[in-house]
Amino acid sequence: MILIAPRQRFPFLIAGIAAAFLGLFLLYPLWKVFGASFFDASGTHLTLRNYVRLATSNFYRSSLLNSLSIGAMATLCATALAVPFAIVVARIELGYKSALVALASLPLVLPSFVSAYALVLLLGRAGVVTRALQSLGIPFGSIYGTPGIVSVYALTLFPYVLLPTIAGLKAIDQSIEEAAQNLGASRSRVLCTVTLPLALPAILSGALLVFIETLENFGVPFVLAEDKPILAVEAFKLFVGETGQNPAAAGVLGVMLVLCTSFVLLLQRYYLGRRRFATAARRPPPPFEVGKGIRRLAAGYCWSVVVLALVPFLAVVVLSFLEFRGPVLHFHLSLGNFVELWRRAAAPLENTLLLSMLAAFGTVILGVPIGYATTRFRSPLTGLLDIVATTPFAVAGTVLGIGYVLAFNEPPLHLTGTFWILVLSCLFHYLAVAVETGLGKLAQLDPSLEEASTDLGASRLGTFVRIVFPLTGTAFLAALTYAFVNSMLTLSAIVFLISPGREPASSVIFAFARQGELGVASAISLLLMTVVLIALGVIRAVARGSGRLVLGAAG
Repeated sequence: MILIAPRQRFPFLIAGIAAAFLGLFLLYPLWKVFGASFFDASGTHLTLRNYVRLATSNFYRSSLLNSLSIGAMATLCATALAVPFAIVVARIELGYKSALVALASLPLVLPSFVSAYALVLLLGRAGVVTRALQSLGIPFGSIYGTPGIVSVYALTLFPYVLLPTIAGLKAIDQSIEEAAQNLGASRSRVLCTVTLPLALPAILSGALLVFIETLENFGVPFVLAEDKPILAVEAFKLFVGETGQNPAAAGVLGVMLVLCTSFVLLLQRYYLGRRRFATAARRPPPPFEVGKGIRRLAAGYCWSVVVLALVPFLAVVVLSFLEFRGPVLHFHLSLGNFVELWRRAAAPLENTLLLSMLAAFGTVILGVPIGYATTRFRSPLTGLLDIVATTPFAVAGTVLGIGYVLAFNEPPLHLTGTFWILVLSCLFHYLAVAVETGLGKLAQLDPSLEEASTDLGASRLGTFVRIVFPLTGTAFLAALTYAFVNSMLTLSAIVFLISPGREPASSVIFAFARQGELGVASAISLLLMTVVLIALGVIRAVARGSGRLVLGAAG
C-alpha cells in the first residue's frame, strides 16, 4: 500500500486526473496514428510494407528531405532576421521601441497561408509586382517553390525568435560583461563571446518553434510548393485529398513528422543540458554606447524588416477593399467583399470565437494545475506526467488531427463531426505552453505560502484557488493569450475535423482562397486579425490593471 503525506494528496489527485485526460485525448490518438502505420490500407493485417514503401520511394524520400531542408533554411533566415533586431531593441537607445516590436509581432496574427496567397497576388506569375517589373524589362520569375516558401516562413515566423531573444538579452547580468571588458575584450568581442552565448537558450527556443511550425504547416506549401512534395501536404492528401482516405500511409508520414520534431527537440535539450547559461542577474545590462551613424543604421535595419514582414499584412488590408470578379482583381474600391462575408461567413467567425475561448480557458485550467502537481509532488507519476504534457511540442497539428479522426470516429466516444472535437484538438495541441509557463512561475513560489494557508485551516483546494492560482497570474495570462491566438488562426490542427455548420474562420478562408475568391478571403482575414488584436489589447489591459505585464518583451 502506498502512503501519501496529507499535504501531497491534493497534488497527487490533480496528477491522477490530468494523467487520465492526457492518456485519453493525447496518447490514445497518437497511438492510433502509430498503430495505423503498421496496418495495410484495409486496416486488418499487420505489415511493415508502409515503411518499406516510404524508404524505397523517391517521392516520399524527397518529401522528407524537402521538408527538412526548407525547415532548416527558414529557421536560419528567421533567426538571422530576429537576432540583430533583438540586439538593437534590447541594447541600443532607440525611439519608438514599443511600436517597433508591436509592429514586428503583427505577422503572428495573420494565418501564414493567407500571407502566402497575398504574396502570390503580388509576386506570382501574373502578380501585380511581377507584371510591373516585367514591363520595365526587369526579369522576375515568381514566388513559387522553395524560395517563396522560405521567404513566407522567415517573414511570418521570425517574431518567435525575436521576442524570447529580447527577453534573454535583457536578463544578462551587467557584471559579466564588465568582467570581460576589464580583461581587455572589445565591445564587439564581448557581444559575440559573452552576450550572445548567454542568450543562446532563448534564441534556440524560438528557433525550435520556427522549425516545428515549418514541419507541421501545410497551408504555405499547399499554396506555393506546386509539384514539390512536402511531408505535411502529402499526409493531408493521403488522408482526405486526391488519393482518398488512407490512414495506413498517412500514419507513416505522421510518424515521420513526430520523429523529426522529436529529434530536433531532444537535440536542443541535449545541447543546452551540456552547458551552463545561468547568471546571477542582479543588474540589467546598460545600453550600448554607439554613435548616431550606428544608431541610424540599426533603426533602418529594424524598420526595413518590419516593412518587409508587413507586406502580406498590408496586402490583405488593401485587397479586402478591392473589387474581384471571380479570381480577377480590379482596382476599384468596393465593400462587396464584406457584404459577401456577412452573407456567407458570419457563422464561422462566431464558431472561431467560441472555439478559441473554450480552448484557451481549457488549456489554462488543465495546464496550470499540471504544472502545480509536477512541482509540488515528486513521484514517478508526476515525472511521467511532465514528459507527456510537453509531448505536444513535438507533435504536428496535422498528426494530432489524424489521430483524433482515427480515435474518436466510433463509439464509445464518438466525437467526429461535433464542435467539441475541435475544442479538444486545440486544447491539447497548445497544452504544453500552459504547462511550461506554469512550471516556470510555480518554481518561483515558496511552498511556505501554501503551508501557512493550510496551517490556518484552509483546505488544499481553497489554498490553490485563493493563493496559488492568483500568484500564477502571469503564467495564466501568457498561456491564455498563446492558446487563444493560435486557436483563432490554426488550420493544421483542425483541418481533418471540420464538419458542415461548424467550420471555423481559418478553414473558410482556406476554402475561399482555394476557390479563387481572394477578396472574401482577405475580408475574413482582416476581420479575424482585428478580433485577435482587440482580444490581445483586452488581455494586456487586464494584465496592466492587475499590476502584471504579459508579453512584456514589447516594453
